[in-house]
Amino acid sequence: MALDETTRFETPRPPAAADQPAEDAVADLLTLVITTSPTPSAPSTDLLSQILASFREFCPELSRCRVILVLDTYDHISSTARLKKGHVTAEGARNYAEYKNNAKRLILDEYAPGRQEHRLEDLLEDYDEAEYGSTAYAQQTNTVPLAITKTEDERITFVEPLQRLGFGLAVRSALRLTRTPYVWIQQHDWALVSDIPLRPLLTIMQQHSQPTAASLDDFETAKVPVKYVCFPSIRMLEYAKSDHVMQFPALRALTNLHKQNFSVVQPDHDDDGGGGTTQKIPLTPLFFWHDKPHVAETAHYLARLFPDRAALPRGAFIEDTIGHRARTEMKDGQWRKWACWLHYPDEGRRLCVRHLKGRTWRGTEGELAQKLEYMRLNRGGGVLDTIRGLGLKAIALFYIGERFL
Repeated sequence: MALDETTRFETPRPPAAADQPAEDAVADLLTLVITTSPTPSAPSTDLLSQILASFREFCPELSRCRVILVLDTYDHISSTARLKKGHVTAEGARNYAEYKNNAKRLILDEYAPGRQEHRLEDLLEDYDEAEYGSTAYAQQTNTVPLAITKTEDERITFVEPLQRLGFGLAVRSALRLTRTPYVWIQQHDWALVSDIPLRPLLTIMQQHSQPTAASLDDFETAKVPVKYVCFPSIRMLEYAKSDHVMQFPALRALTNLHKQNFSVVQPDHDDDGGGGTTQKIPLTPLFFWHDKPHVAETAHYLARLFPDRAALPRGAFIEDTIGHRARTEMKDGQWRKWACWLHYPDEGRRLCVRHLKGRTWRGTEGELAQKLEYMRLNRGGGVLDTIRGLGLKAIALFYIGERFL
């Protein structure tokens, strides 16, 4: 039987020394957790490749962190795929088995390039369990065995459940293996499209990890907690002025009080102390716990979202369950308990992440073929037939670029 979160979670590694390079400091503080599951594009890893490419372009520190890849599985083989329900076709099951090996090789190539000792067959093996359900009805059948493989230095870890976990339990399983004080949670179909100031964000979270108590007399000057920072998608632009906030007087008041530019001093590499560059990081209170890409305090994540085995059912998403409960509590004056924030560059007008729709995405060439077919039907043949004659691979690069606009 798996241990509870309090027993499992070890003391995070101490922050890196001030004189270490910035990338080393981030790597000591944060673990990247990627969750993936069956997709129509399997066995191709194009979807994951686009995510990793967006890291290199918009947040290169993520390419140097420890990484945990959770390869969730399916529940049933059916005649029709219903991926959100855990149903795949027989062909989808075969493709996913190949995809898992391809995905692991991709991560090894990205995070341990040229390391011969990091071959799949040489990974260290481990075992764990993910429990769920009420303890009043707990039986041996309501645990999911986890096959874990990792590199010797534990910089790369793969988690493969023998039954479907769902996003929520996949995240919890990864958090229990995390040994850094912060995590970046990443689904396999959300790409970065704008620069993310990861190191300054971690500095803010460190400085606001232990908030001061707020009485009626010192509420405005009390240090506000920052435990979770989400990155804006298209539906979250100008969030502070949206109906999610403005229609609720308590949420509107919290936004007016706490929305701000946090000042972070980043030391210069050639500075002997005392100097540095001040960077302004805009954040606004967020009144929900989203699944889309976010950075959070590991211990807070485990304690707040997963206090016991019954916190989340198997197969569930966090935002569909705990997210709505969190919002209800925030409306009732408990926002500081959750301490959720939204990165808010350009007053909320800048997009930071874009959804690639993994449950329907067919891969780069498949998506391009479908798009060209729609264009042909809507506008007629002619030029489009000529374009098609060039071959899909010749213009796939154009399409990849278009997705990140």
